[in-house]
Amino acid sequence: MKKIRLGIVGIGNMGTIHIQNILDGKCPEITVTAVAENKQHRLDWAAEKIPDVARFDSEEKMLESGLIDAALIATPHYDHPRLAIECMKRGIHVMVEKPAGVYTKQVREMNEVSEKSNVVFGMMFNQRTDHIYRKMKELISGGMFGNIRRVNWIITNWYRPQAYYDSGAWRATWSGEGGGVLLNQCPHNLDLLQWICGLPVKVDAKLHFGKWHDIEVEDDVTAYMEFKNGSTGVFITSTGDFPGTNRFEVTMDGGRIVSDGKKILMHKLSKPIEEFSRENVAPFGSPDAESIEVETDGKAEQHIGVLNAFSGAILRGEPLVADGKEGINGLMLSNAMHLSAWTGGAVSLPFDEELYYSELMKRVETSRRKVNVTETVADTRGTY
Repeated sequence: MKKIRLGIVGIGNMGTIHIQNILDGKCPEITVTAVAENKQHRLDWAAEKIPDVARFDSEEKMLESGLIDAALIATPHYDHPRLAIECMKRGIHVMVEKPAGVYTKQVREMNEVSEKSNVVFGMMFNQRTDHIYRKMKELISGGMFGNIRRVNWIITNWYRPQAYYDSGAWRATWSGEGGGVLLNQCPHNLDLLQWICGLPVKVDAKLHFGKWHDIEVEDDVTAYMEFKNGSTGVFITSTGDFPGTNRFEVTMDGGRIVSDGKKILMHKLSKPIEEFSRENVAPFGSPDAESIEVETDGKAEQHIGVLNAFSGAILRGEPLVADGKEGINGLMLSNAMHLSAWTGGAVSLPFDEELYYSELMKRVETSRRKVNVTETVADTRGTY
């Protein structure tokens, strides 16, 4: 069996998990042949854990080594587009951890280079493999219930204690991470929202910065959205709630789909709501509704599924879970939410990317990374 020689850039939380999955044989067409990391204690870990793998103290050295066919980028967010571009220029296939980058202007350049390159470019949107969200997309895209009327997602089960933010000097800073819950935890949810329901055309958001934690960036978000067809939506998230909630609700002409991330309930109307409203003569009338728990295939291959699709795309031209160029879509949503909060008003999509960049850089200039931080690597499995 031919195997993809994979180099991993960054062996912190996520890089470590990918290495372990591959060592456990869960990605049979991939072998780790090199790692790049600028922290010596992580290189020391690699020397003990995977002694036969080449170790580099800079990503450029690894990319020039000739030891890899593909790279997985698992570094802090600002570096994602730059490193992806360096891979593309060298003909190295690339998989990028979420988010695609910090700001769309940066990611747009990455996508432009991708168009001209001859490499496979994927995004680590592992939640797209989840049976719940795959089924929701199937039901909604299939048009069973007609047009979307309203989208509500309360996703507050991303609780993080202060110790999480104190585990790295770059975390939860404008200069190191570029954002908070929208850039770290919710790229998955924002990607799923636009993948399933489409991108809104207007966003009006209220963000609280350091409301629940001693951090610079947002940890509490409430956003109102308007879509092209006139439908509306609300997106609420926080890392300060425990226990949290996951309720994704899509109301359509002929019914409603509701998920808590574990199951899907479908409420099917006897006739579309507008048709009923035209014909009904009872002042308090309402259509009959049948409630059904939707069956799924139960599969959620997560990061392993994304990497196996990545190797399949390289070796046989099979489809990716998420094409890398799609990474800009969810980022548009988070950037629009930030810009709305910073300017105090609604933001239309596409938004002014230069204005966003300017506002972000104002905050980067005054950003203060933590000092005397002991970098820690934690097992994040089961937290997504």
